[in-house]
Amino acid sequence: MANEKKSTRAAASSVVGANIGFGAAEAYKRLRTNLEFSLPDASSGCRVIGITSSLKGEGKSTTSINLAYTIAQTGKNVLLIECDLRLPTYSKILRLAPAPGFTNLLMGTADGGQVLQKYGSMDNLRIITAGDIPPNPAELLSSKRMRLAVDAMKNVADVIILDLPPVGEVTDAQVASRLTDGMVIVVRENYCNKRALDETMRQMKLAEAKILGFVMTDSNVQKKGYYKGGYGSYAGNEKKA
Repeated sequence: MANEKKSTRAAASSVVGANIGFGAAEAYKRLRTNLEFSLPDASSGCRVIGITSSLKGEGKSTTSINLAYTIAQTGKNVLLIECDLRLPTYSKILRLAPAPGFTNLLMGTADGGQVLQKYGSMDNLRIITAGDIPPNPAELLSSKRMRLAVDAMKNVADVIILDLPPVGEVTDAQVASRLTDGMVIVVRENYCNKRALDETMRQMKLAEAKILGFVMTDSNVQKKGYYKGGYGSYAGNEKKA
């Protein structure tokens, strides 16, 4: 059982950060560039980007982590917040302390210095894990404390990325989208159906969220001759925004 857990953690960590292959790294750089064109006005200060999907298992957390890492490579100060308070995964994927985290910050049982964690050797990338699982995630994400926390973090970051739950599962992403400059929708090829994606777009429209674009995951472009190599279950992914 212990060896199985170690292999699961190793597989998860192999698809993020410096461990991904050349083709995947280039795809995330292209996503970074597309987002820079979508949010060109850097003079307005920190930009807040929300990442979500229609369904569980589409790769939104992997996308969030790698996007944060890729933006940090340009020298910007990046803060990545795990806002999926119901099913947190960052402590396993990134081998970070599960708590205290964002929930603890919002509940007032921890301060910013206690929840910020460093990832790898990058001094300009900080991560806040979800923290203790609360009974009221949607209420926390729509609270005044949430808005105040994000506003305070804007003073120390150039980019904030909110990794939000799937729209088709709960309402968390819709309520948190009001604090973002735009949302990115992750769509897994041959997994997310048209009905689920249509409903996601309907919910985002109701929330008056700005959609910056889409990221397609699990798209096997190896068969299309784009590049060789890959990374874990996302082998050959091409990111599109």
